Amino acid sequence: MSFLFGQREQRGAWAQEAPPIPPNSAQGGGYSRVDLSRMEASLQKVAVWSCVNLTATIAETMPLAYYPKPRESAPMPSWLEDLGGDGHGLADWLYQFALSTMLRGNAYGVVADRDRSRGTPTQIVLQHPDMVGVTLDMEGRPDWRVAGKTVPREDMWHRRVHPSPGRLLGLSPIALQATTIATGISALQFGASWFQDGAHPSGILSSEQALDARQAMTAKERFMAAVHGRREPAVLGNGWKYQTIQISPNESQFLETNNYTAAECCRIFGPGYAEIYGYETGGSLTYSNIEQRSLDLLTYAVDPWLVRIERFLSALLPPGQHVKFNRAALVRTDLLTRYRAHAIALQNRFEVVNEVRELEDRVPVPWGDAPFEGQAPKIAIDDN
Repeated sequence: MSFLFGQREQRGAWAQEAPPIPPNSAQGGGYSRVDLSRMEASLQKVAVWSCVNLTATIAETMPLAYYPKPRESAPMPSWLEDLGGDGHGLADWLYQFALSTMLRGNAYGVVADRDRSRGTPTQIVLQHPDMVGVTLDMEGRPDWRVAGKTVPREDMWHRRVHPSPGRLLGLSPIALQATTIATGISALQFGASWFQDGAHPSGILSSEQALDARQAMTAKERFMAAVHGRREPAVLGNGWKYQTIQISPNESQFLETNNYTAAECCRIFGPGYAEIYGYETGGSLTYSNIEQRSLDLLTYAVDPWLVRIERFLSALLPPGQHVKFNRAALVRTDLLTRYRAHAIALQNRFEVVNEVRELEDRVPVPWGDAPFEGQAPKIAIDDN
């Protein structure tokens, strides 16, 4: 019996948390102490903030359509338009969700209202992940706490990404890559302290003679008075030597370290981010991939997050209903390319005129809701 209880207690211990973030990920003193235990701390690294903010902003601003029936869109339910119930709307809720899952690998919410017939949540108040704690009871069921207060299991809404076998919580990218992020932040802090703190001498005034403390201070004061505010060279007597201490801007701000860690931080969140922001990745950027970088970013980096959001939101709807992002809103093409695509769609009858006009922000026409009867009109486009 004790053996079985020992197994359960061990499970409750290691299943409680994803790999913890070291409180001081970069060891040492002064500027080298980087605390990533707070979710927002990692955002001090510009590359981390840029990747997370870009993805969350895309999720916030990309058009989201509601389909009560397959291939038939309709106005979104009122409860879904303000899922958080705080008046900020679904877009604000989606940004919070993306921020939490990208940094912590988990999103937590307290269910404030439910559908009376289905019992599914219709109002989910997202919680800061650093305020949520969980342990497993003797039966392996989670006991949730938010800001130290117990929340009933049925009222806790938890969704994870980066799942790991045997763990309740998803893996945190910040915890896994804490060393890389902390190194980048430490380099930035070092560069800032070099100029702000003034803790480094600008030069050395030395003498061949032995000096006590009073003589050394007198020599320093006289030298400073002689050169203060002047551009003329200093003239020293016999036995004195002045040597400047210089450091290049590249070394003083750890620019190479900053650039390297920035590219590495972008890779934490997926391919395409480093190239979008112009960080050196070891390859050359050609015209071809500049033209395709928005599509690459959507395909390999952002789209997995959009798919997760679609699945989580669709699970709140009745069976057969779902939501879907309009990904075409991200991939902006030039006018000629768009018109060529419209022409192909019209000629092959998988779009109608009013659908094309809606995509181009034009008002519908009375005859534009039906596909062409008979032979579709030919649309000639000169390639020259």
